[in-house]
Amino acid sequence: MRKIILLIALLAMGISAAQAQVSFKPGIRAGANFSKITQTNSDFKTDFYVGVFGELNLGRFYTMQPEINYTRQGASNISMQYYDYQTQVNVYEKRDLTISYVSLSLINKLNLPSGFNFHIGPTIDIETDANRYSNSEVDLAFVFGFGYNVTNNLTFEARIKKGIIDVFESDYFYHNHYNDYNDYNTNLLFQIGLSYTFDLNKQ
Repeated sequence: MRKIILLIALLAMGISAAQAQVSFKPGIRAGANFSKITQTNSDFKTDFYVGVFGELNLGRFYTMQPEINYTRQGASNISMQYYDYQTQVNVYEKRDLTISYVSLSLINKLNLPSGFNFHIGPTIDIETDANRYSNSEVDLAFVFGFGYNVTNNLTFEARIKKGIIDVFESDYFYHNHYNDYNDYNTNLLFQIGLSYTFDLNKQ
């Protein structure tokens, strides 16, 4: 009987400790994007992202953070070719390309006592508008990055996101006016920005 009582007491203490460690905070995030499309001889394009998230603290060192972001990506100065029906000739030029996504992410954060935290997780990106240069309406990617807690609510973030889906229609790409392109062209993105969490329990 004593063993049963002791076991119940230990379970109650464990549940109480777990509840004390678990907390939830909603938040917003925004910042600058620096993106390009790989193997297209393009330059990085500067744009922005903005989103919302839920910060679910499951322990002292681990946070699960689902996110919904709007992100404008693409590349600058891609060598493009297309047929001009008015002049009836092939046109060769360099052009900026913008692809906008709604990005659904599940970020896993490792929190350190120093205020730094490290981010890793998958994303699924869905195009928000039609783009004839896009090869896929959906991109799958992985996020790696870190953050630093400036205050209890404000965090500086820096991330890398690498896509694994061929997102660029290679028929539009040329290199030195010859058709020697690579037909596996993925998103590559660097992000720098801030996030802010709201304390729901604060009076």
